[in-house]
Amino acid sequence: MGRAATATPSDEGSRPSGPTRFAGGPDGPPSPRTLPSVAVWLPMDNFRLVFVGGIGRSGSTLIERLLGELPGVCSVGEVVHMWRRSLVDGEPCGCGAPFRDCGFWREVGVEAFGGWERLDPSEVLALKDSVDRTRFVPRLLGRDLPEGMAERVARYTALYDRLYAAVAAVSGCEVVVDSSKHASLAACLRRRYGGGLRVLHVVRDPRAVAHSWGKRLPRPEATASSLEQEMARYSPPRAAVQWMAQNTVFAALARAGVPTRRVRYEDFVAAPAAEFRAIAEFAGHRGDVPVAVDGTVRLSESHTVSGNPMRFTTGPVEVRADTAWRSGLAVRHRVVVSALTAPVRRRYGY
Repeated sequence: MGRAATATPSDEGSRPSGPTRFAGGPDGPPSPRTLPSVAVWLPMDNFRLVFVGGIGRSGSTLIERLLGELPGVCSVGEVVHMWRRSLVDGEPCGCGAPFRDCGFWREVGVEAFGGWERLDPSEVLALKDSVDRTRFVPRLLGRDLPEGMAERVARYTALYDRLYAAVAAVSGCEVVVDSSKHASLAACLRRRYGGGLRVLHVVRDPRAVAHSWGKRLPRPEATASSLEQEMARYSPPRAAVQWMAQNTVFAALARAGVPTRRVRYEDFVAAPAAEFRAIAEFAGHRGDVPVAVDGTVRLSESHTVSGNPMRFTTGPVEVRADTAWRSGLAVRHRVVVSALTAPVRRRYGY
């Protein structure tokens, strides 16, 4: 994610995770749901889901963090990476504690699965690789899946269903925000939730995205066993292809009836208070928002798993545009990215 804010860490702003309850998870996964045909926001058991989608380096982490500041909303970071980075590598929660030592996530594990020790991460990762890949998106968006794949998608999304429900129960919040961003995961979740899934589709100028993906940046949360010690890097052409792929799929999900709100990074940083008020309404919140007229926000401690290092930031944050790409992206790279993304870029006003 490109830097959308200047953050000054402080010890202020920590908030409790809300009332808790847990009573051990069920012994087996719930049966897959029939896709609802209605366009209203349907509750799934005891929670509603907002999925933040798009390609990384587009400002999504800040937006997700702000959603987590709203009453009744719990943002949990990029859940798609939790199975490896949190459960296997032991990377820390956004609160700073190692994942398995975080009281919030310990309770979530008990509520969802009867304890994290009852979940085999290697099996989850194998299941993920069998359905949650970009190359499977055309099938996932189709009407019917082959029987074997349909069963795997049902088992895979059942894990998320149990996790989201547990997050809602432990936090006491009705709305759960997952900023996994991956279009393939959103396509999987659509097959379980249908109209109950809401997507916040965050887009940014592809040249700015390409510039950000080319930077060499550390991952401060990485442990000795982490596969990724640095944030991933893409060449400008690859970043352009990824930008096209992700945004094209989210547009297809919207056409398929998934309630979607598109947010342009540039619009958000230009008028953060007004833009976030509209975002909050899409997430079911009507009332005051935690963004001052001048764009200043204050971030509390969060229980997020994986994501941009900004997930560890607390205290006052100034929302401002990052336009470094205009001078930092080589002209030849700008030309290549502009050409590769032209069909969709113009549609988004870039």
